[in-house]
Amino acid sequence: MKQPLAQVRWERRTQRPLFALALAFAVAYAVPIVEPDASHEVVSACLAVEWVVWGAFALDYVVRLALAERRGQFVRSHWLDLCAVVLPLVQPLRLLRLVATLLLVGQRARMASQVRLTTYVAGSVVGLLMFGSLAVLSVERDSPNGNIKTLGDAVWWSFTTMTTVGYGDHAPTTGVGRVLAVGLMLSGIALLGVVTANIAAWFIARFEMDDVEERRQTEAIRLLTEEVRALRAEVAALSGEPVGDERVR
Repeated sequence: MKQPLAQVRWERRTQRPLFALALAFAVAYAVPIVEPDASHEVVSACLAVEWVVWGAFALDYVVRLALAERRGQFVRSHWLDLCAVVLPLVQPLRLLRLVATLLLVGQRARMASQVRLTTYVAGSVVGLLMFGSLAVLSVERDSPNGNIKTLGDAVWWSFTTMTTVGYGDHAPTTGVGRVLAVGLMLSGIALLGVVTANIAAWFIARFEMDDVEERRQTEAIRLLTEEVRALRAEVAALSGEPVGDERVR
């Protein structure tokens, strides 16, 4: 679907502000988890920031929908955006707002043509590690049988889970924690596949460039050989000398 010019301009102008808001969301999400003894005012302020960021992304979706020429097709092709906008309204849990914001940031990053695949993958890895660690710590820290009690334990668990190593020294015991573990495992496998495919595509592109250059050089040599033969024929014709087999005769 070809995007209208107004929609493209809107996406370019709002890309950086939305990423700045996403960073604000990251800080607001992390503060109450890293500092569980934070005051009620701080927690309320962080909660307000989270909702403001989600509201900004929701507004961005509504504006892009209004600027789209074919709105039905826009909704079908951006269904993840719609799910991310509606998700926090179904049940106002902090984890749902986390998932919604990650989805929206990811979709907006894909739309940005200047964001390269490598940068996107690296950002995705850092974001998943950070948010995965914070999310599992928030649900496992107060669990009676939980063994993820500190941020260090949570980060270590996220690393071993995303890389599918799974040492087993730290593991979630709650239902939500296990859902997070499944999400991190699948995300780690998907990102590894993207990195592998990107490296393979780079090698294939290099081989194709070498092949094209070799064919170009071969064609240049063939053309040069034909030109030399033509010049020899002209010289022979001007001098009256036989050319090729005639000289042997």
